[in-house]
Amino acid sequence: MTKNRAPRILTALAVLAAGMMAFAGCAAAASEPSSSSSGTQKIVLGADDATEAHWGILKDKLAKEGIELEVRNFTDGVQLNNGVKDGDLDINLFQHLIFLAQYDVDNKADLVPIGATAVYPLALYSEKYSSVDDLPEGATVALPNNPTNLARALLNLQTAGLLTLKDGGNALSTPADVVTSKIELKPVDSNQTVTALKDGSAQAAVVNNTQAQRGGLGDDRIIFKEDLDDPKLAPYINAFVVKADRKDDKVWQKIIDAYHSTEVEASVTELNQGNLKFKAEWTPAQLQDELTRLEDDIRAHK
Repeated sequence: MTKNRAPRILTALAVLAAGMMAFAGCAAAASEPSSSSSGTQKIVLGADDATEAHWGILKDKLAKEGIELEVRNFTDGVQLNNGVKDGDLDINLFQHLIFLAQYDVDNKADLVPIGATAVYPLALYSEKYSSVDDLPEGATVALPNNPTNLARALLNLQTAGLLTLKDGGNALSTPADVVTSKIELKPVDSNQTVTALKDGSAQAAVVNNTQAQRGGLGDDRIIFKEDLDDPKLAPYINAFVVKADRKDDKVWQKIIDAYHSTEVEASVTELNQGNLKFKAEWTPAQLQDELTRLEDDIRAHK
């Protein structure tokens, strides 16, 4: 925050004091929605794709509702949740429910979902084979090694008929739960799933939608895709997230309604090349029930 120099010491001290007060006000702004003299309410939202077009559309729609939306970009999910927990952010949007459940349990946090957005696919890609049936016995399949997507990838591979999991598997499954397998698993960082496919170290790879786009993998390379209407995908519904003590703020519903407007949904759909399923029908209560179930399962597995 830049301040002009004043010719007299007292004036300079007054300016400095005012500047410090203003800075303190800026630092606290996200901990509680602020209102301007014109009645505009400011909301600070954290995301991992803040430069995408749909945020501009959402900002414009909310401005007509008297809401000034600031979208801050982060590249790390834990930082995004820490921002909400610590009050630097009012709300965030980037994660599915199982990621949120793991964060809450690990950090003894009380972040909660207050509105659903969509489910995005975690598909199996191959540049060499055109179907699951074509994969040879013992083929190497890369999959993301972070716990939430690792379990989901294993469930997908089970549905595709490539392996079986103990007791049918769940959102917390690991490679240790694999009972039988026709393939060799290669867990890697999610950013390396496409690389493993491209460099030939894997004949197929389970890749999230964002990484597939960035890696130039089109739908023509998908050899197995989830049914996004499957109720078993509930843990992977993405949601707006806030602190529990602010979940009843009426401003959230305005943001959720604007997000699910025709214009914003169309922009999000275009960005994801149609690979998503919106879940606007999920209520906060339903999301919370699913989150609570997941948190209980995580604690039971510790």
